[in-house]
Amino acid sequence: MTPQGTSLIGQRAVTGDQAVIRPIDPASGEALAPEYPGLDRHAVAEACQLAEEALTTYRETSLEERASFLETIAAEIEALGDALVERAMAETGLPRARIEGERGRTCGQLRLFASVVRAGEWLDVRIDPALPDRQPMPRVDLRQRHVALGPVAVFGASNFPLAFSVAGGDTASALAAGCPVVVKAHSAHPGTSELVGRAVQKAVASCGLPEGVFSLLFGSGKEIGQALVADPHIQAVGFTGSRNGGLALMATAQARPQPIPVYAEMSSINPVFLLPEALQARAKEIAEGFIGSLNMGAGQFCTNPGLVIAIKGEALDAFTAAAGEAVKGSAAQTMLTPGIHAAYDDGVSQLAGEAREIARGSASEGPHQCQAALFATSSADFLANAALQAEVFGAASLLIECEDLAEMRAVAEQLEGQLTATLQMDDGDLDAARTLLPVLERKAGRVLANGWPTGVEVCHAMVHGGPFPATSDSRTTSVGSAAIHRFLRPVCYQNLPEGLLPEALKEGNPLGVTRLVDGKRD
Repeated sequence: MTPQGTSLIGQRAVTGDQAVIRPIDPASGEALAPEYPGLDRHAVAEACQLAEEALTTYRETSLEERASFLETIAAEIEALGDALVERAMAETGLPRARIEGERGRTCGQLRLFASVVRAGEWLDVRIDPALPDRQPMPRVDLRQRHVALGPVAVFGASNFPLAFSVAGGDTASALAAGCPVVVKAHSAHPGTSELVGRAVQKAVASCGLPEGVFSLLFGSGKEIGQALVADPHIQAVGFTGSRNGGLALMATAQARPQPIPVYAEMSSINPVFLLPEALQARAKEIAEGFIGSLNMGAGQFCTNPGLVIAIKGEALDAFTAAAGEAVKGSAAQTMLTPGIHAAYDDGVSQLAGEAREIARGSASEGPHQCQAALFATSSADFLANAALQAEVFGAASLLIECEDLAEMRAVAEQLEGQLTATLQMDDGDLDAARTLLPVLERKAGRVLANGWPTGVEVCHAMVHGGPFPATSDSRTTSVGSAAIHRFLRPVCYQNLPEGLLPEALKEGNPLGVTRLVDGKRD
């Protein structure tokens, strides 16, 4: 299969007539074929109308039908073979191993959600049977389940062409919840997006589902995205991207006659706290692990460690020297797009104007390459300058030098919301960690000990979210099985006859799902 340059509205391939998206190979700067003409607002409205028409049927598919659909999507993506891998490599500059690993993660999370759907716990069934003889007042029959919110708009991310894109975590969890999905593809990798979109489209057809369960839209600029969020049929939004982009979508969603939730992952610098005993025992080892995490994928991960906090002294000097040498030995890496590279250079220039440079990596030898950078500043200067908390998307980090543990905690207290916070610690650091932990729990969605934040496991316990601006809703996660709850809402059924009750709520538990009956697990 080769990309055709078309959007997908239901089962149709549609060629737009608006401004053209021209894909670029960031490693060479050369244009790739085909071009992608954007759609207009009428096409957006058509896709959203189809999604609305599909909702009633799709949200009531059986657990097995929906799980099988998710597994079919995974199989169709795998069936694309090297055509998908090679196109993604060409559009992103990422190596084959990274793309193949991301494809495995994408298909793995689709299959994870298939298992979640089959288990049925997401229905959160609660039954309080009628108590007609209860005194002083009888109780009516009350039964609750969770239902799909409605059609969901998903925005593909620039830095994950597969796992956070057309069939990524937002799409997988929304489909698992019973929500039709309309995807706005990211302009950085349109060919990759179309190939995956055609795989999803094929799965919809082969599973006999309404065509509006899935559509894929292309459009340059902001108009298509804003029209999608503003469409009255859309009931929720999944977004991974910049803070400005997320805030713009949130504003549109709140300005609607019927406001809707926007689940936006936006900005995080993922602080790493180097506690004294650990730093004293293994400064060089920690430094090497830190730079390895910083350089992973040219630093283009939302969990990249952009801030390091430690107490001044000989151990920190040893860490700084080792980290500086590791940065100097870092080869330049191609970034995902010319725009991301330009933003990285601007961010590093701003850091250079506010902090002292420790080291820079090897100079770039090709277009759009990231030269790793490490800077340092005092905790006093950091606390006085909010601009030093700005995310630099790429392999750049800032070291905060503190006088003592109290200053380290003061830095933690002033941090914005984060996806992650990391403690590098030994047994002798338990008291210091205990002092920091309550602060970090308030600031981050995931707290790590003796690891690095890059690498997000797709599983049941994972939280990939956090207080604003890491995400727009700190109660949610965009990775892991709990992501399904973003696209569900509870409905209570009072005194409905058996013939009207949904299967999950009927007597005898025909679906065989876990239920809370009169306060006890059934």
